[in-house]
Amino acid sequence: MKKRALITGITGQDGSYLAELLLKKGYEVHGIVRRVALEDTEHHLWRIRHIMKRLILHSGSMESYASIFKIIENVKPRECYHLAAQSFVSYSFEDEFSTINTNINGTHFLLSSIKEKAPQCRFYFAGSSEMFGKVRDVPQNEKTPFHPRSPYGISKVAGFDLTRNYREAYGLFACSGILFNHESPRRGYEFVTRKISMGVARIKLGLADSLILGNLDAKRDWGYARDYVQAMWRMLQRERPDDYVIATGETHSVREFAQIAFAYAGLDWKKYVRVDKAFYRPAEVQVLVGDYGKAAAELGWLPKVKFRELVEMMVESDIKMLQKRQR
Repeated sequence: MKKRALITGITGQDGSYLAELLLKKGYEVHGIVRRVALEDTEHHLWRIRHIMKRLILHSGSMESYASIFKIIENVKPRECYHLAAQSFVSYSFEDEFSTINTNINGTHFLLSSIKEKAPQCRFYFAGSSEMFGKVRDVPQNEKTPFHPRSPYGISKVAGFDLTRNYREAYGLFACSGILFNHESPRRGYEFVTRKISMGVARIKLGLADSLILGNLDAKRDWGYARDYVQAMWRMLQRERPDDYVIATGETHSVREFAQIAFAYAGLDWKKYVRVDKAFYRPAEVQVLVGDYGKAAAELGWLPKVKFRELVEMMVESDIKMLQKRQR
């Protein structure tokens, strides 16, 4: 009998890669999507279009307990990967109430529903390096204190604590992956990495003449999303639930990302990049870099794709996509 997995956020970057991985491993894969996504598959389901016929999608809202409860009751998943969230940090400052309500309540609704209707289900919560925020230790590991610097980071700390509480209070197999930034050609256009790769592609093809960015000195630990979903799956195969930092252990600045991206396209980044402080965060996180030693030792997980390879992959993908549109 096939293992049954449920993915929230299946239409996103991580959800699409995770769905591919689970299908390859022989799972029956279910996903929760908004009704609007089912009504406009061209725009909302583009990341999973190629595997749609192999998925079982359920219309639901992470903001409705009744909706989540019914799906858990009907699906009774063996594994649940909770990836859905309002995850764009800058937007969380603009609409902090929506970000906090959606992210915290969605996690709580899922955990409560699993406790009531599928207590044997193994639960994965998508944590974030943004939970560390104003860091006290470099690099950050599972014991580093949290000091979030955005409504998004705050909502993720609450989700992490909810997940741990359901594990300790009710005995659920509930894990959190504290994932540092992870990118791919499927990254959303609002994120700075995709903004750069698409900006470079547009300039290369004569569709734009400049790229406006915010803080070029902000540093992040950037990995490849397809590598990171492997870690998610491995967490739920353990004998006991636990929390893990998933990262590359390397830090790079936005400036470095832009330099490599433009150079790959044969362009000088200084001729095209403009800085606008309107894109700075109200409370910036300067250095985030993760220590994935525990994941390496207990999960056997290691990052495979290097930073330069990731940047060039994204630029190449966006150039090819735009060229295809021009034909």
